[in-house]
Amino acid sequence: MPLEKGIKGSSSCTVTLNDTAKALGSGGLDVLSTPKLIALMENAALVSVRPYLEEGMDTVGTKLDVAHVAATPVGMTVRAEAELIEIDRRRLVFSVKAWDEVELVGEGTHERFIVDMEKFTNKCNSKIK
Repeated sequence: MPLEKGIKGSSSCTVTLNDTAKALGSGGLDVLSTPKLIALMENAALVSVRPYLEEGMDTVGTKLDVAHVAATPVGMTVRAEAELIEIDRRRLVFSVKAWDEVELVGEGTHERFIVDMEKFTNKCNSKIK
């Protein structure tokens, strides 16, 4: 199946103390951290396109422009959704949004690139001397 605009994916979690801004060092409160919100959004994008990739290929995140617009308390479920909105060869752009059980908590865009896993890993590991 070819990659096409409109492909969607989702990812969710129930917020624990380990997911909070206080625990991750991005703030001092026990609310969903922006890093965890971003990870959910990235995962939603990743899982949306993975079934369409050739064997040995995957995607890596390269760019994010996300607004974290509302706080989510520990114990509440957060769901992120990603929709593929642009394809430029190996560059993929997604619209990403996330909601808790009450409201929209984040939205923006996310860019990923399709990579050959072996080549990518070898190039990364070549930094080690």
